[in-house]
Formats: sequence, structure tokens, C-alpha cells
Amino acid sequence: MKIENTKAQMRKGVLEFCILSILNNGDAYTSEILETLKEAEMIVVEGTIYPLLTRLKNAGLLTYRWEESTSGPPRKYYVLTENGGMFLKELSKTWNNLINSVSQVTSKKSTTNE
Repeated sequence: MKIENTKAQMRKGVLEFCILSILNNGDAYTSEILETLKEAEMIVVEGTIYPLLTRLKNAGLLTYRWEESTSGPPRKYYVLTENGGMFLKELSKTWNNLINSVSQVTSKKSTTNE
């Protein structure tokens, strides 16, 4: 089993949560979302993010608006909806519970191997 595959799956599992969190801080276009994820060392390519943004939009968690750009074509800015905000709050609770649970399990010393 390759560790890189497992790492990639772990990142993919939290990608929706990360994108919604980014949009909770303000509207953003795809390049800004990608840059924020890359700065956080969440390695994501455009081919991954576009289908995910579409899925989140179709689920009613975000919407978008077009805005003219001074340096090129109009940009599609993604906006968190009210439902998206409520969904994010639930994900945040789940994330915090998961962090606590995983920390509890991984910090315990195994008594079966001693």
C-alpha cells in the first residue's frame, strides 16, 4: 500500500469542508480558492476543484456571480449560501468531534503489544 495514496484520500475527504470554510471568509473565484488551498499545502488541481464546486452549487451550498475583471475575462465568484453556512457549521462540529476522537485513539498506548 502506498502512503501517498492514503494521504491523497485524506485530503480529498476534507476538501469540501475547506472550500466552504474559505467561502465563509468571503466570496472568491476559483484561482483564489486554489491559491488558499495551495498555501495550506492542500495539493489540489483545477480538474479536481471545478467538479466539486459544481456539486456544491447543485446541492444549494453555494452560488456564484460574474464580475468584470480589469485583467482579462469576467470572473465567476463563488458565494456561500445560507444553507451552505448551516452545512458548514455542522461540518465544523463533526470535524471537531473527529479531531478529538482521532487524538484520543492515536494518543493511547497499546497494551496488547507490551
